[in-house]
Amino acid sequence: MLKTGTFTRRGLGTLLAAGLLAGGLVGCANSDTGGDGGDSGDGSGNGKIVLGFSQVGAESGWRTANTTSVKEAAAEAGIELKFDDAQQKQENQIKAIRNFIQQKVDVIAFSPVVESGWDTVLKEAKDADIPVILTDRAVDSADTSLYKTFIGSDFVKEGRLSGEWLVEEKKAATGPVNIVELQGTTGSAPANDRKKGFAEAIAANPNLKIVASQSGDFTRAGGKQVMEQFLKANPKIDVLFAHNDDMGLGALEAITAAGKVPGKDITIITIDAVKDGMQALADGKFNFIAECSPLLGPQLMDLVKKVHAGESVPTRVETEETTFTSEQAKAALPTRKY
Repeated sequence: MLKTGTFTRRGLGTLLAAGLLAGGLVGCANSDTGGDGGDSGDGSGNGKIVLGFSQVGAESGWRTANTTSVKEAAAEAGIELKFDDAQQKQENQIKAIRNFIQQKVDVIAFSPVVESGWDTVLKEAKDADIPVILTDRAVDSADTSLYKTFIGSDFVKEGRLSGEWLVEEKKAATGPVNIVELQGTTGSAPANDRKKGFAEAIAANPNLKIVASQSGDFTRAGGKQVMEQFLKANPKIDVLFAHNDDMGLGALEAITAAGKVPGKDITIITIDAVKDGMQALADGKFNFIAECSPLLGPQLMDLVKKVHAGESVPTRVETEETTFTSEQAKAALPTRKY
C-alpha cells in the first residue's frame, strides 16, 4: 500500500470539505451529491470529474475514518463526490451503482459489502463506459476487466501477522491454547482473508486451537454479544482473535463482566489500529494489533484522475502498514490521526 498524505486547502475548498462532512459520517439512506454534476455527460459542464462512491456503511471507527478521508480528499482534489451509504446491505450498494450509471458519473468507486454477486452491475457500468475502482474490499469476479484497479490492504497478511505474533507469544506452551475468533461480516473479503491468514500462521504450533469462531459483523455490539456466548460455552478461553478493533472493544465488556481480566486472563489480538483500539492496547487490555489504514482518500483521488484520463494504473495498490504492541501503541497514540 502507499503512504497516505495530509492535505490543506483554503477558500472554496474548505467550504466544500465542510459541506461534504456535514453530509454525515453515520449511515444515511440517500445519496450525498455534493453538487450538480461535472464533465460526466450530464450537461452541467462545470468541468469537474464526478465520482460516484458507495460506502459499506458506518459500522466502525475505521469506516468512519475512511469516509472522512474520501470526502476530504475529494474536496481537496476538486473532484465532485456523489456519496452513498449502503448501510451494510449489498442490495443498497447495487442500487447506488445503478443510480451512478444513470447519472452518468465519470468514475465509480465502492467498498463491496461482500465479495460475490457483482458481475451483473459491474458489466452495466462497463457497458456504460464508466470505469470502476474497488476500495478497501475486493470482489471474487473471474472477469477482472469489470474494474480498473483495487486499492486497499492485504487482509491475508494482516491475519498472518496476527497469527505469527501469537505463535511466538505462546511458543513455551506445553498444552492446548484455546482460541476464540470474532469474524467480520460473513462473506466479506476482510473476514475471509483475515481468517485464512491467521489459520495458516497458527498451524505452525499444534497447541494453538480455534475452539469457536463466529461473526460479530465488525460492530462493538456484535463483538460483545458473541463474546458473551463464547464465554458461556467455553469455560477455558486463552486467546481472542477479533477481525477488527470494534469487535474486540465490545468483547472487553463481556470479558470484564465475566470476572476476567482482558489482556491477562485472555490474550487479545485485533486488527485496524484505530484510536480506541490503540488506547486499549496502550492500557494493556489488548495485547497486539495489526494495522489496517483507513486513510485511502488521497490515493483514491489520484487513481480517479488517472483512470478518467485513460492512463494505465496498477491492478492492485496496497498501503504500507505495521503492527503494534502495547509500548508501541503508547508511542504512536499522541500523533494518531484516526
